[in-house]
Amino acid sequence: VQLQASGGGLVAAGDSLRLSCAVSGGEFRSYAMAWFRQAPGKEREFVAVVNRYDVKDYAVSVKGRFTISRENRESTAYLQMNSLEPEDTAVYYCAASYRARNSMPTNGRDFDYWGQGTLVTVSS
Repeated sequence: VQLQASGGGLVAAGDSLRLSCAVSGGEFRSYAMAWFRQAPGKEREFVAVVNRYDVKDYAVSVKGRFTISRENRESTAYLQMNSLEPEDTAVYYCAASYRARNSMPTNGRDFDYWGQGTLVTVSS
């Protein structure tokens, strides 16, 4: 199973970006999909998750600004990020979980597959 994250870039505070995570080699509709991020000098943190039943959850810091979605026909997960803040600057990673596909995993240890990361930089 391979995950390919894309869509990062340099934007100004208040702008929007949409990240994509294309999954190949597995049964996409069976996975819970999530986004994590890691800022310079900080630990990786949970951002958002959507399980196989399309139930979603978000970190408090992004709730109301970010939206996670999945398109099973395209085997792709998305993260729409609005009202970006400098504090959102990080490398964003997508992840897929088969073992926790029926729940709402938010711990990185519950995920089986990871993408390579895409850098998001928000200038003030």
